[in-house]
Amino acid sequence: MVSSPVALVLGGGGVRGAVEVGMLRALLEAGIRPDLVIGTSIGAINGALVAADPTVGVVDRLVRAWTSPAARAVYGDSLGRQLRRLAATRTHLNSPEPLRRLLVDELGADVAFEDLAVPLRVVAASIERAAEHWFDSGPLVDAVVASASVPGVLPPACIGGEHFIDGGIVNSIPVEEAVRAGARTIYVLQVGRVEEQLTAPRHAFDAARVAFEVARRHRFVRDVTLLPEGVEMHVLPSGGPEPGDGKMMSYRRMDATTRRMDRAYTATRQYLAALQVG
Repeated sequence: MVSSPVALVLGGGGVRGAVEVGMLRALLEAGIRPDLVIGTSIGAINGALVAADPTVGVVDRLVRAWTSPAARAVYGDSLGRQLRRLAATRTHLNSPEPLRRLLVDELGADVAFEDLAVPLRVVAASIERAAEHWFDSGPLVDAVVASASVPGVLPPACIGGEHFIDGGIVNSIPVEEAVRAGARTIYVLQVGRVEEQLTAPRHAFDAARVAFEVARRHRFVRDVTLLPEGVEMHVLPSGGPEPGDGKMMSYRRMDATTRRMDRAYTATRQYLAALQVG
């Protein structure tokens, strides 16, 4: 039996975040409605939409958003244009405007956290304070852009004179925040990385990837270990990776979006069905 309050925790992971759409479809079709949504990076984007419409109807909106030309435009500049932007700014490859336009189209230009159907919290990393910062009130689009501002790919987002970068830097799967908010049942929507076994690196890029994954996962592992008694947590299955997910430029690949959604939906539906049987 599901105990309230129910929280959805949506982790970061770039284009692999399409799996969260399949997970959401399975959850909502099973009648699981969140009392709270918590998101990081791409999880903040998906989370904002489901917090605005926590019904199965949001799935069509998410699919449309993910498969639209607007989504492809977020990282879709040519390599030449990206390099020219990097030379001009010295900090980032892509403009944040395509992401902002996508969010405004889906959520509205002036929407605030207070307008959402379900409370939402999103995390970003403050540069000046070298700390995580939680947004749960005020303008929504600015906060979500801040949470999704991948360093080097997008520029830091400036809000109130403070600069923010991707929330995954400080809290990639923010289970602890769900516990702090009083959730008794937590569904973790993760992009599949925590399912993959890490091995010792074999070359320089692999060393950087492994180091990032260790830094990224250790807090989640700690949070799972410290989960309070009486809190039930379910880590939903992603359905498996796509070939090439470990490559440096994989963050630009949108061709596997529908396959990711479908596999995650099937895997999560089976997982939830097994819970009912148990």
